[in-house]
Amino acid sequence: MAAQIEETLKRIQTSDGVVGLVIFNNDGIPIKTNMDNAMSVRYAGLVQQLIATSQVEIKKDDPNDNLTYLRLRTTDNEIMVIPDKHYTMVVIQKPTGSRSPM
Repeated sequence: MAAQIEETLKRIQTSDGVVGLVIFNNDGIPIKTNMDNAMSVRYAGLVQQLIATSQVEIKKDDPNDNLTYLRLRTTDNEIMVIPDKHYTMVVIQKPTGSRSPM
């Protein structure tokens, strides 16, 4: 199983446009990353805050609903957040193509 996980992470990291990947635990400690430690810790802290705020807002609308995936697009990056029970994965990539904002 560990080999399959490593292979999947390697495939994600080598995908077009991916510039960073960090997996952190519930304490915000990066456990797997391809970025420097300072940037990994920064993303972990900011994403933890974003998840907590998002969960509160989601629960206001439907107490039985949960955040399963979050995708943000900035002018420079797309940030995909996949929270799980014990770990959270963040993938940062350069957006490709031109999509107009909705």
